[in-house]
Amino acid sequence: MSAKKFNPKLIMIDVDGTLVDSVPDLAYCVDETMKAMGRDTWGEAQVRHWVGNGVPKLVERTLTGELEGTPVKEDFDKAYPIFLELYAKNTSVRSCLYDGVIEGLDYMQAQGYTLGCVTNKAEQFTLPLLKDLGIFDYFGIVVSGDTLAKKKPDPLPLLHSAEFFGIDPTDSLMLGDSVSDVKASRAAGFEIICMSYGYNHGDDIRDTNPDLVIDSMAELTSHL
Repeated sequence: MSAKKFNPKLIMIDVDGTLVDSVPDLAYCVDETMKAMGRDTWGEAQVRHWVGNGVPKLVERTLTGELEGTPVKEDFDKAYPIFLELYAKNTSVRSCLYDGVIEGLDYMQAQGYTLGCVTNKAEQFTLPLLKDLGIFDYFGIVVSGDTLAKKKPDPLPLLHSAEFFGIDPTDSLMLGDSVSDVKASRAAGFEIICMSYGYNHGDDIRDTNPDLVIDSMAELTSHL
């Protein structure tokens, strides 16, 4: 990994696995959904491999036990509303910011970077989570998974954000943790820094060749 310095005008930041460890709440909702369906629970360690592509995909994985499985439609139609109701009440009960997040956000804000948030999580869960954890006010835009017609790994959320601020994608950077963040950034023309600790379905994020991998957002003081 290069030790290059980044000097973007815009920094767009992912939520789950980058800012917030949301797996404890998601795993609770997964297991409660499975109980309601009369099935065995999965546990937090397994759910950790499944998150990062939005709630519908998580529910599909919950029902099939596979990353790309297709559940029986009747099962999905029953499980999905159960999960949504559970998660609406458990969006930020067990979730927490990763160490270094506040230090990183404060540093970027103090340096005058334009900050935005981009996630595949639906807006109804994203906004309460950011507000409950006290970081909503750092962001000039929040693009959720259902804000636009497409979500990551499509570049649309990043291109939309750059256009919203009137900043060129080549002057923009993404902070993420997964292969979908890397793909979206590359397609949009953004630079990409990934967190080593996030959710990438059990694979090493370094294998996707982001511009830099760091272990804490506090390290951004050395790279921006």
